[in-house]
Amino acid sequence: MSPGVFVTGTDTGVGKTVVSCALARALRAAGRDVGVLKPAETGVPPEGPLDARELRDAAAVDDPLEDICPVQLALPAAPTVAAAAEGTRVDLDTIRSAWMRLRKRHEVMIVEGAGGLLVPLADECTMADFAAELELPLVVVARAALGTINHTLLTLEAIEQRGLPLAGVVISHATGPLTDADTQNLGALRSALGGRLAGEIPPLADGELPAASAIDLGKLGLPT
Repeated sequence: MSPGVFVTGTDTGVGKTVVSCALARALRAAGRDVGVLKPAETGVPPEGPLDARELRDAAAVDDPLEDICPVQLALPAAPTVAAAAEGTRVDLDTIRSAWMRLRKRHEVMIVEGAGGLLVPLADECTMADFAAELELPLVVVARAALGTINHTLLTLEAIEQRGLPLAGVVISHATGPLTDADTQNLGALRSALGGRLAGEIPPLADGELPAASAIDLGKLGLPT
């Protein structure tokens, strides 16, 4: 089994792709051959899956986009809902086949889920179920803004109850600068996380990339 992580979030729009791309670039900088997988992307425009393309660019691979993102759906909703809107169902075997091809090609894999941990990927299969099937530890991306304490601790509780391995938590300032209340609230989350906090992505300008030091690869158990 290739080493790697499964990147999930406390919610949608929290910055999973930014974190996944940052991990891919950091692994490349460390001299590692990194592959990327986005099992299902929804809200896909006519020009194709944007998150998957960002992942491919960050990893600097020439793998077919159909392998990197085997399920592409137009409706911006949970994969099962988006598939139903198109009169189809998500085929897990298609995703599994793409995973097998990619993990054989690459030394380490970054897999980015859709939405949060319990979002249904396919019938009777949540993102948590699929991460368990791949035997990958979870990186939880948490928002910095108000609401993050509850969302993050609930996600960590669900991970613990399912007996899944946790690599660590990365805080993402995806919504931009914080208010004073947000900042104080975030300080409480940092204290609650303790050693589980593996990095923090600050607010980024358009086109700006996070610093290589923003995430501690070693703390996540990734090769450096």
